[in-house]
Amino acid sequence: MSVRDRLLAVLVAVLWGLNFLAVRIGLDHFPPVFLSAMRFLVLAVPVVLFVPRPKVAARWLVIYGLGFGVVQFALLFLAIDLGMPSGQASVVVQASAPFTMLLGLLFGERISRRQLVGIALAVLGMAAIAVERAQGAALLPLLLTLLAALGWAMGNVASRQARPDHPLRFALWMSVVPPVPLLALSALLEGPATGWRALGESFGPAGAAGLVALLYTSLAGTVVGSGIWTTLLKRYEAGTVAPFSMLVPVVAVAVAWVFLDERLTAWSAVSSAAVVVGVLVGTTRGRTPAGGAGGSGRGLPGPAAPAGPGQSEEPTSRVQNTQRS
Repeated sequence: MSVRDRLLAVLVAVLWGLNFLAVRIGLDHFPPVFLSAMRFLVLAVPVVLFVPRPKVAARWLVIYGLGFGVVQFALLFLAIDLGMPSGQASVVVQASAPFTMLLGLLFGERISRRQLVGIALAVLGMAAIAVERAQGAALLPLLLTLLAALGWAMGNVASRQARPDHPLRFALWMSVVPPVPLLALSALLEGPATGWRALGESFGPAGAAGLVALLYTSLAGTVVGSGIWTTLLKRYEAGTVAPFSMLVPVVAVAVAWVFLDERLTAWSAVSSAAVVVGVLVGTTRGRTPAGGAGGSGRGLPGPAAPAGPGQSEEPTSRVQNTQRS
């Protein structure tokens, strides 16, 4: 990669890492499920009006939207709202990578020894995080974050089965699916008027930070971040670009420490590192000959990079990235 493109990849990781800070700020102003609904609604309207629909089967688009959009974001935002530190959430949600590999078995995909080692290391790290939280904090936020990662994995599998002709359009059109079910869920759990009242207040001085956070998660993380990421995947092999996504939890943890005073214990730091390394080991290719599998670099822009058409031999070799949380 050129120096310029390396810097662009790092920029995307920073944008996506800052998403977790934006979510934490947004949750100080909006109910969690309503915030997740607005995050997609901001995108859905212009997408329907101006972005051509990708040529994919509707069922895969719907499943992708429900898994990645509804399950992941509703549960992740709820987990952070209930006390899951945003920095640690950025690490635990990386469980989507091993979950994706395991769900892939249902579609005849294979798991290599390297991937098994990565899964085992990531699971060990998450178990260590759970042990520490069980001693001094509620386990529910951690369980919700893991379920959010499972929803992300469902979206990953659906996106691979869809084999979109234009990955960025597919990722953008996914935003059309979540608003209605998320708004219905918000009305049921948070009250039919609570979120809309908070949205109205966000246009005043006291709520401006929440509105900025909402717009950041929708526009900077998705449109800008995904746009750059997709461009890089078109220029280079996915195995060259994808490892940069592992900078996302590093940025998220650092930002949470600086701005939110979220302190990592030595145990948490080692456990989080085990998760990140496990995901990196399990979702990147080993050395392959030039021109080998994966050369097209095609894949979905964050939050997942599934195999593109004609790359089913190692469909789980892409690194999952934690964009747009």
